[in-house]
Amino acid sequence: ACALVRAPPPRNAVRCQPDGSCFSAHLANSSYADARSACGRRQGSLAWVSGEPELRLLLALLADAAPGSAPSLFWVGLRKNPSACTDQGRPLRGFSWEGSGDGAAPREVPAALGRWAKEPVRSCVTTRCAGLHLATASGGGPGWGWKE
Repeated sequence: ACALVRAPPPRNAVRCQPDGSCFSAHLANSSYADARSACGRRQGSLAWVSGEPELRLLLALLADAAPGSAPSLFWVGLRKNPSACTDQGRPLRGFSWEGSGDGAAPREVPAALGRWAKEPVRSCVTTRCAGLHLATASGGGPGWGWKE
């Protein structure tokens, strides 16, 4: 899931916010580094979420991009540096958002957005990456959570 600086050509794998920033979904079986490079080639960065409106927009985009009941993991710009320890008392568990080209990425998310599909491995010495995990919830809507 890429956060783009400007709107790409119209297609159904893109959602834009009123301020002109856009999210795009690209389906590929790739590593975090490959996903980050692919977003960079599109003049964007891996997506970040700073509030519930952005989360709803991103969830709708990803549900449309990968319909069905199979769980899916989408890389976003959520990463834990080797010097940070996993902290289960924080919403992002010691992870933080990678910055965009203009440094606008938030450092934290509201506690309400701190839902983890699976708790990350406890670590203080390795770089770890997390994505947005989607699965169909029991009520039929998309269930979500961060997943390492």
